[in-house]
Amino acid sequence: MRGRFSIIVFVGALVVLLVALNAASYVRVEREAELEFRPDRSTLNAGPSGTRALYEFLEESGRRVMRWREPPAALARAPEGARPSTFVVVGRTRVEFKPEEVRSLLEWVEAGGHLVVIDRTPHASLMEGDVWRVSAQVVSLPQRDVRADDTEVLTTGAPQLAPVQPTLLTRDVASVAPSRYASRLVASRKGEDESAGVQTEGIAPPATSTPAAGEDGSDTAQENAGEDDDATDSGAGANDEVATGESETPPAPSETPDTRTTPDAAPPSAAPPPPPADASAGDETEAGAQSSAPISHLSDERGALLLDFTRGRGRVIVLSDPFIVANRGINRADNLQLAANIVAGAKGDGLIAFDEFHQGRGTTRNRFAAYFAGTPVLAMCAQLFLLAAAVVWTRGRRFARPLPAPRVDRRSKLEFVASMAELQQRARAFDLAIENVYGRTRRALARYGGTDVSAPRAAIAAAVAARSGRSRDEIESLMRECEDAINGAPVTPRQSLALVAGLRELERALGIRMRAREIRQAGRP
Repeated sequence: MRGRFSIIVFVGALVVLLVALNAASYVRVEREAELEFRPDRSTLNAGPSGTRALYEFLEESGRRVMRWREPPAALARAPEGARPSTFVVVGRTRVEFKPEEVRSLLEWVEAGGHLVVIDRTPHASLMEGDVWRVSAQVVSLPQRDVRADDTEVLTTGAPQLAPVQPTLLTRDVASVAPSRYASRLVASRKGEDESAGVQTEGIAPPATSTPAAGEDGSDTAQENAGEDDDATDSGAGANDEVATGESETPPAPSETPDTRTTPDAAPPSAAPPPPPADASAGDETEAGAQSSAPISHLSDERGALLLDFTRGRGRVIVLSDPFIVANRGINRADNLQLAANIVAGAKGDGLIAFDEFHQGRGTTRNRFAAYFAGTPVLAMCAQLFLLAAAVVWTRGRRFARPLPAPRVDRRSKLEFVASMAELQQRARAFDLAIENVYGRTRRALARYGGTDVSAPRAAIAAAVAARSGRSRDEIESLMRECEDAINGAPVTPRQSLALVAGLRELERALGIRMRAREIRQAGRP
């Protein structure tokens, strides 16, 4: 036990030492400022680039919102009561979309889901409709040192914009305050001649949007944007008019008005005239393509910032500036109202799911490690695990020659007595059995009478009789018969049993039975 106690004391002292070293060496890491170049658009982030304010506003206003932590393929497998009707992807995600995830997400949209994409450079595959394709043109990119909480830098030179037409997405919105880094959205038909000057796939090349002069490169970006506008004035004008709704040329007679049954349709004054009665089948196809064209809700002379289009039975809404829904920019102008209209007004009272899986907060991550990230708890747990492993390893190995296994005698005293009795009975050694019992009884009688054990039996019998009042002759006769049997006198089994019974009866009568005496002594205080 002393050896184990020393080991326990050593382990305890070592644990205390490890805790002290961890506490002494721990330095609280100051939270780094969030940069607009690498933001965190998660709804769990309360920093300037996060979207927690929008999530909590929707939650407190009675909307059904949730954080989606599974792959997009689980949208279709969700139970009826927990199946989202609107899926929101904000900003450039930290986990890239895989081709199979994009495919499953678009299948969910085609089945009737509503997808809201808020990013400066959205995934190109997510912005394709049945007939139309939407592309993003970057005006300028934030430099690596632009802080997400520096509103002055983010909004310098970016005027507030008013909606281009009254729609459900711009309801109760008088003006919106975007950032200077908002990209512009341009719509074009699939398979259209690329010589029209409209970019139809991906985003604008970085060479035309990367800042090259000034503090954040906005001057160079604006010059490049101006040159692009002049270069594409002749070919992309028609597509820009479709994307922004600011066309000055009346539409062709074969085009039909927007027949979509959504509240986002353009007012009757902006609708083109109906087609003639003798329109051909090709004109009907053209009219169907025109009816599914993206509708611009918020734009300027460079292009649209907010538009939506149909895909199958679903709908896709694209906003090219995440600053409008971020914690730092949602309180400017009517940004909050626009964000609520985009996210919550897309499909009534349905469940709204914010994509947290691609923000690096999926269900596959260890929540224990995520909770204690940045603290010395994880290091302490690792050290304790190594210490426990070392103790187990050392306890399982001997550092000396092996010892033989201990041999435990599992026989009881009764088993020994029974064995001796059977041996004496088989050997007919009745004198030996009487000797074993008589020797202890003689010592007890001598102690009872106050005489010496080596005294003659007559003296012992007289002393016992004098104290107990029993017959001296009976006591002496019993002792003499036992001594004769021990000294070799012939005795039968019945006689030996009678002698032993007489000795036990004498002990019980005098109260000198050894077992009873020991019990009485043990019970005394």
